Order: sequence, then C-alpha cells, then structure tokens
Amino acid sequence: MVEVRYLGHSALLISDGTTRILVDPFLTGNPKAALSADQVEADLVVLTHAHGDHYGDSVAISQRTGAPIISNYEIVSYAEKQGAKGVGMNLGGTYRFKGGWLKWFPAWHSSSFPDGTYGGLAQGLVLELGGKRLYIAGDTALFSDMTLVAQYSLDLAVLPIGDHFTMGPDDALKALELTRAKQVLPVHYNTFPLIAQDGAAFVQQAGRLGVGGQALAPGEHLTLS
Repeated sequence: MVEVRYLGHSALLISDGTTRILVDPFLTGNPKAALSADQVEADLVVLTHAHGDHYGDSVAISQRTGAPIISNYEIVSYAEKQGAKGVGMNLGGTYRFKGGWLKWFPAWHSSSFPDGTYGGLAQGLVLELGGKRLYIAGDTALFSDMTLVAQYSLDLAVLPIGDHFTMGPDDALKALELTRAKQVLPVHYNTFPLIAQDGAAFVQQAGRLGVGGQALAPGEHLTLS
C-alpha cells in the first residue's frame, strides 16, 4: 500500500509505510500549504526543477531530517553549497533506494533558481515504491515522448493542470492518453489566481477516458493498494 499525500501546489509526501519521499516541498510562502517546513519528515527529497515554487524548503528539510536531495547535478550542487547533502543526477539516470527506485525523464519547462542561477534541465520521473508506479510529470508542457513512460504500467500520473506556466486541463487529458495511467492526481493549480482551475471537473473528464482519480485538497491523501 502506498499513500500519496498532497501538501499543496506540487508538493507531495509519498510513503509505503517505511520510506517517505518528499517531492517539490514549496511550503513556506505557499498560501495553500498543508504543513509547515518544520512539520515534514522525509527520507528522500526529490526535486523536479529549480524554480522557487518547487525548490522551496528543500535545503532546510534536508538539513533537519538528514534526507538527501535527489535531483539534477546543478540543483544538488547549488543545494550542497547551502549545507544540504544530495545525489546529483541527469536525465535517463536511475536512483535505487530501499523499497524502490526512481528514473528521470524530460519535462518541457525552464529551470532557474530565484537568484537567477541556472538550474539545469527540468525533469519528470517515474517512481516505484511499495510495488506501485507513479509518473510525476513536474512542470511541463504536453509532448509526444510522454508515450515512453506508458511502458511502466503506471498506477498513477501526477500532472500539472494550471495552464499559463504548464499544460492546462485539455493538454493534461491528452497526456493521460499518452501515458495510459490508471489514475490521475492533478497538481500545480489554484495556488495563485494565474493558475486557477477546476480540479474536480478535470477528474470528471478523465473519468470519461476510463481513468480514475481524485482532486485532493491540500492535506488530503489517496491510497494505492
């Protein structure tokens, strides 16, 4: 059994009861955050790209919990200079840990830190944990190579639907067709007015494609069993 807890915006806490994986922990300054940075416990911190609404509290959480930051080489190098520890990787690489693995895939998006430092290439990932497989697309536009992740028989696709900075609901529905995921969790919407969307309506439309899913409020979770 795997629990996926939505912490707001694109932040997720994913656990199989043994390993806790924190993804894109933008909590401080996030008006929708379900937890504060000092309330989160993690074994791994996974970052899809360097923008502040994803890089967020990663360094502080890594320092407090001892969880390494897993991301691209540029992000990890930057974080290490701030006192965090991590594992720098690149697209196509696989990181293995107790209970599972993750593999990096492209995402079509920019990536820089709030101070303007280059943050490497934006990434999505396939994560296996507790016998379940998740595609976490990160911030991205729709692109045809999403078909490459369909080979992993995905239990869940985590897709941005906010539009403006990422793909919107219509393109996210097309992404579901490409990835062939069994369920969907929409993220990266309603945090700010520019990315206001109706998550429940999106999930309803996904249902017409035969895809289950939930539009979670921050703090809520879904279970993959």
